[in-house]
Amino acid sequence: MSTGDSTLMRPRLLGRATVNVVVALSVLYTLLPVLWLVLAAGKNRDALFSSNILSLKDFSFVQNLRDLFAMDDGLYSRWYGNSLLYAVLGAGIGALVSVACGYAFDKYRFQHKEKLFGLVLAAVMVPQTVLALPLYLMASKTGLVNTFWAVFIPVLFNPFGVYLGRIFSQGYVPDEVLEAARVDGAGELTTYVRVALRMLGPGLVTVFLFQLTAIWNNFFLPMVMLSDQDLYPVSLGLYQWNSSASVSPEYYPVVIMGSLLAVLPLILAFALLQRFWRSGLTAGSVK
Repeated sequence: MSTGDSTLMRPRLLGRATVNVVVALSVLYTLLPVLWLVLAAGKNRDALFSSNILSLKDFSFVQNLRDLFAMDDGLYSRWYGNSLLYAVLGAGIGALVSVACGYAFDKYRFQHKEKLFGLVLAAVMVPQTVLALPLYLMASKTGLVNTFWAVFIPVLFNPFGVYLGRIFSQGYVPDEVLEAARVDGAGELTTYVRVALRMLGPGLVTVFLFQLTAIWNNFFLPMVMLSDQDLYPVSLGLYQWNSSASVSPEYYPVVIMGSLLAVLPLILAFALLQRFWRSGLTAGSVK
């Protein structure tokens, strides 16, 4: 190898080493809290504060699991069911609405279309916490405060999902296919449901996953809207137990175990649907 080739190789090796170090640090930053959560979930209350977290002594994973579902008359099961209902049903309906809106913005011409889409993009920038108070006032006017609908209805609308829906529609649904369906006599609704929606499958799954994660981790809106513990999602319920733990330390092990179980649905959803969302994230990249 000549001196010139050696000089050219050094920046490449240095750049590759830097990237590897950054990736390794990012992986550690992501995985260490999860590792701590897994190890701490197997500790009883005394061992949690008195023994090494890496030690396998005083292992009481099963007992902590029983305590979690027995605490406060099994309230955690109720919260878990509420979270599944809010997140799965809300993300499913929300994804359908977002993709349909994105398809309409892409395929149809109507007055002030681009201005309206600009408003959608502007809404993406608005933090959800800013909207909590106006939503509470509207829910109060309509008598929905402290009901299931006060949390469920707002999560059905996602401006970022509409934006993704338009991007996926541009990348996956050719105009020629829609024209062919119309020539064959299909109406607009039939064309969308039987032709376009099938092509938009990866986009639908991607929007569903984004929305599922956002709703599952939603905390501020339920805290503002709900006062009945039976309607709490997991995030708000664990926050309440954690607040009580400073007075009653027996809550600490169940909060940690509950946090570990709360991570599982998201991991499961991403693992089962990865084939769809990984292909969906590359939509339009070739163009």
